[in-house]
Amino acid sequence: MQTLFTLVVVVQVLSALAIIGLVLLQHGKGADMGASFGSGASGSLFGATGSSNFLSRSTGVAAAIFFMATLGLGILNGSHKQPGGVMDNLPAAKAVPAAVAPASVPASVPASSEQSNQIPK
Repeated sequence: MQTLFTLVVVVQVLSALAIIGLVLLQHGKGADMGASFGSGASGSLFGATGSSNFLSRSTGVAAAIFFMATLGLGILNGSHKQPGGVMDNLPAAKAVPAAVAPASVPASVPASSEQSNQIPK
């Protein structure tokens, strides 16, 4: 089960990197930076308008793979629920005796626990 989880995480990271790269290669409307990659030339690798369609479709496929990997990670993580909360796994705290009052406390301050939380008037 751990191997499957690791495999899905690797697929998710690779698809995220592919999305980042494909989005950076695309050019927006009116942007002339895309011409340096040959997308405006009719003799380019993908044709006159082929690179924008190819890059946008590739980005869509990478996004679909990313979403499926995310959904898979959610399903795999949901099956490993442990009973209790986060605080249940902490080590037990040492008990501090409540009857011992510090020597620096004046005699006018009550030492009982139910009156120590009250604000004096």
